[in-house]
Amino acid sequence: MKHFRHTILMTMAALLVALAATVDAGATVYNWSRYDLSFETPENGFVTFNSPTRFEIQWEDMVMTVQLYSQDKGNEKKLLTENLQRKALGYSMYDLHDGKIKVKGFKKTYSLSGTMPDGSRAIIADIVSKHQNLIIEVTVNYIYGNREIVEDMIKSFAENKKQKPNHDRKRQKVQTKEDADRQKQKDKKKEDSDRPQRKEQLYDA
Repeated sequence: MKHFRHTILMTMAALLVALAATVDAGATVYNWSRYDLSFETPENGFVTFNSPTRFEIQWEDMVMTVQLYSQDKGNEKKLLTENLQRKALGYSMYDLHDGKIKVKGFKKTYSLSGTMPDGSRAIIADIVSKHQNLIIEVTVNYIYGNREIVEDMIKSFAENKKQKPNHDRKRQKVQTKEDADRQKQKDKKKEDSDRPQRKEQLYDA
């Protein structure tokens, strides 16, 4: 009985540690307002490239690239699975496996995982938009043991269905949530200042 109680206490302690680790784990939210996309990554990443269609960020033990493409006409599954295979061969990946990652709010996700020539792991995922002619290709190269974090990053991608994508911003790059909020406030102030002032009518006393 004493051994059983000790086992329960140890299990509860392990669960509390795991819960604390989940709660304490910080995340940075990024926004791509031109396509109305958002996604999350672990904190302290270093952005190495940022353009209207491509975003790259790295950590000590992980690198993520996000590339945007327009959807091609034809058999979607065939085109995208062949594309993933070509990309994997381009990286000389081996021990390839079809992924089972599902990203909520999107039409479909096709993914492939495998091992890089240096022994590190990689996942390539093509996420198909429901609301616009867009493929979001996410490639993550990571050290063994980070698989759960990588899948969480891919699953964090989201589209705002309530708001129309801001295609007017042709040069819009990826922004942190804080920068995106500041941009919205700045745009609103400009919009208010550009709005014609209402003329006041004068009345005789």
